[in-house]
Amino acid sequence: MSGMRVTGIRTALSTVPLVLGLLGTAAGPAAAVDSHEPRPGKPLTCRGKGVDPSALVRHRSEIVINAPLHTVWKVQTDVERWPHWQTPVETAQRLDHGPFRRGSAFRWTVPVPPNPSTPATSLEITSTVRQIEHGACIRWTGPAIGEGLRIDGVHVWNFTQVKGGVRVSTEETHTGAQVEADVPTATRILREGLEAWLRELKATAEVPAHNRLR
Repeated sequence: MSGMRVTGIRTALSTVPLVLGLLGTAAGPAAAVDSHEPRPGKPLTCRGKGVDPSALVRHRSEIVINAPLHTVWKVQTDVERWPHWQTPVETAQRLDHGPFRRGSAFRWTVPVPPNPSTPATSLEITSTVRQIEHGACIRWTGPAIGEGLRIDGVHVWNFTQVKGGVRVSTEETHTGAQVEADVPTATRILREGLEAWLRELKATAEVPAHNRLR
């Protein structure tokens, strides 16, 4: 565990409710997200590929957004605008150009304050889109790396038009020595991060276009 005590892990992880999806803090009413517990049934997939089936840390959640599908999709895939609406994201940079597509890669950062085991640092996440179907699903993977901390994530998003808007479903898994040292805590943090991401996505997409992302 590279000398990191579990208490240090908890402190570091508590500032990283995102890692490719561990994103955000648990701000706002929890009722905005449909479920705090993983839903039964088959894992989410995109073009036949899903999350890591062997991962100990996983969560699935969803929300209905009262906005057109094209709006929800644009907000989610315009990754360089993430810092404007995702509270924890400090920077976000596309590593390729053109439409968001299979093979697209992006690097984003979130701060990690000092704790008893590690100094203040930034967690750098490099995500690569592995599967995508426009307006329907995205699957990306990649590592999140900071001083004394590494998490490998697989993140799947599904977008479905329903009565009242778009149901956005998301599922993510994490692997790595630090998160696997305290699975319940890591799972709770992942849950909080995914639900915060969904709430912020909903809040942003539901804003009238002329007021959005200023």
